[in-house]
Amino acid sequence: MRQQIDEAPRAQWCRIPDAAREGLWHAGDGHAIRRIDFAPAADVPLRGGLLFLPGRGDIYEKYLEVLSHWSRQGWHATAIDWRGQAGSGREGRDSQTGHIADFSIWIKDLADFWQDWAASVPGPHALVGHSMGGHLALRALAERRVDPFACVLTTPMLGFFAWGMPLWAQHSLARAHIASGDPRRPAWKVSEKPLSPRHKRMLLLTHDARRYAEELCWKKQRPHLVMGSASWGWMERALESMRGLQAPGVLESVRTPVQLFTTSADGLVSHAAILRAARRLPHGELVTLGREARHELLRETDSVREPVLAAIDAFLARHRPESVVQAAAASIGG
Repeated sequence: MRQQIDEAPRAQWCRIPDAAREGLWHAGDGHAIRRIDFAPAADVPLRGGLLFLPGRGDIYEKYLEVLSHWSRQGWHATAIDWRGQAGSGREGRDSQTGHIADFSIWIKDLADFWQDWAASVPGPHALVGHSMGGHLALRALAERRVDPFACVLTTPMLGFFAWGMPLWAQHSLARAHIASGDPRRPAWKVSEKPLSPRHKRMLLLTHDARRYAEELCWKKQRPHLVMGSASWGWMERALESMRGLQAPGVLESVRTPVQLFTTSADGLVSHAAILRAARRLPHGELVTLGREARHELLRETDSVREPVLAAIDAFLARHRPESVVQAAAASIGG
């Protein structure tokens, strides 16, 4: 029996909080990247800056609740929409398909944004990435393109959930599709993954029908944010990028403390790939969940979400360099 989802707007839904400011950042080539910034709460000590990176097909509106949480903790919390999705334009042949010519474009956008953002937001600076955003955060760390004091990855896209098919075989299949037609064409028709009907989308993401309905509310209010499947070009480039991270010595070179969250019930990304990555990272810390949690841990029911947020807060507090915080506070006071 399908779970009923109430798509009717609620009074507290589809509203940008007073503490937030929406805007645009322009990449070096002039491409406009949508951003949102939450000012830190005035009645708590300043903790620094926190940049949040959403996943494939995501919109930052889905994370207003968690960004508000970090703001109340004293962080200047910022999120961006990736080039080619949500409010940052499209790179494919239509408004629905998510496409990128190469993941290195996103790495450059992230590196350049990080440089500008870190120069304007008091530190120290933390990085949090979800799913595809987690993949790109970890790759940027490995390539030394960003320098956070700590990094958190929630269900990072380090491999696809693919019923045991090895990564090289997935990559070969994607390459065959690229060779046979336009790489910008959609890789599937609906939902978050191939062969998944739209009505089962929530079952891949969260147990929380209210939070899922809030996403639908935003997309109804701002229909230009809606995006469907990825392109075959995205699929092939994603697999190439994931294979690059798995190469010997790459993850071992990351010296930043990294906290990884995974759930054995994830139907989108590979639980096993996250476990392997955590073992390889010199300063990796792993938090494992089970059937109680689906892919979007930050949008799960409170019984899952609140312990996840508490673990993230504790991790950042442990690794936050106090001397930098004090220096930043002194400079603001001066």
